[in-house]
Amino acid sequence: MKKMKLLVLTIVYSMATLVLAGCGKKDNGTLNLFMWTEYLPDSVIEGFEEETGIKVEMQTYSNNEEMLAKVQGSNPGAYDIVCPSDYMVENMISQDLLLELDKSKLTNYGNLYKAYLNPSYDPESKYSVPYLGGAGLIVYNKNMVSADADFTDYEELFNPAYENSIVVLDDFRSIIGVTSLSMGFDFNETDESKLSQVKDKLLTLKPNIKSLDSDSPKTLMITEETAVGLIWSAEAALAMQENENLDIAFPDQGLYLFLDNLCITKDAKNAENAYKFIDYILKAEVNKEISTEFPYLNPNEAGVALMDDEYKNNKAITIPAEEIAKGYFVMNIGKTVDTYSEMWAEFTK
Repeated sequence: MKKMKLLVLTIVYSMATLVLAGCGKKDNGTLNLFMWTEYLPDSVIEGFEEETGIKVEMQTYSNNEEMLAKVQGSNPGAYDIVCPSDYMVENMISQDLLLELDKSKLTNYGNLYKAYLNPSYDPESKYSVPYLGGAGLIVYNKNMVSADADFTDYEELFNPAYENSIVVLDDFRSIIGVTSLSMGFDFNETDESKLSQVKDKLLTLKPNIKSLDSDSPKTLMITEETAVGLIWSAEAALAMQENENLDIAFPDQGLYLFLDNLCITKDAKNAENAYKFIDYILKAEVNKEISTEFPYLNPNEAGVALMDDEYKNNKAITIPAEEIAKGYFVMNIGKTVDTYSEMWAEFTK
């Protein structure tokens, strides 16, 4: 009988412990997040889950077109938050894919620099909240290129001396854009006769390409498997921290610029949780955590104020204002994008 009572008491105690543990654990639903690869620290997701009790399910993508295709091809509400770049925000607005935001639910919205609000692709910031930005930068290994190499001109990328030794972004608009700039044309060129010339020039770059990589292009530069890269600015900053032989250059023709944004899809099943997540991201201390791990250009003024001088003075992160002024954003070029896609298909085949 004593053994039986002890067994019963043990079972009761165990059940009570489980019940109490369950009571202490929040369960406030889920959030389906669709984000760029290597763009959000795991610690931030864990912190959000701990604070709110909302479970984050995250999928990643490598370019805007991949993201758009999956949003269009999925069941309505499959994703709650997406992170489109500037021109893709405009595209998704035109297709009625994004929710008009209720700013009253974003208590930390005031942390943003006013200069990043009301952009041309979303004139009243009705649908987008700026997240991180930057540029496509040329990074090169000083010990692996000749002394007279001049990376202030995109033409240097086409030098046959770099055969099979360049890593570039797997991003057709940026690579075709800088090819166009190298010829004196517009970054967002739409003239078909000029694009025919750009196509021919682009194909001469192909022998130099060792890898197309938008996920972690810094890796080949750090390991010195490539001598030159045209990569995300934060990736360049991280690569330079790991390999002292690396440096960057700002081409005279102007940089490819981008600004990525947090948006809620129009059919989001967890819209309220999406608002909570965006507001959490806008917190200064959370924003600092993001920029510390992924040092991109940061539109959050309160977050930047918490960063150290190493971040603020790094020219790959805080890109000089004069370089930003002459840079180019990807623009919506209408049906001409089909020509770009065809050019890229031939380049990558």
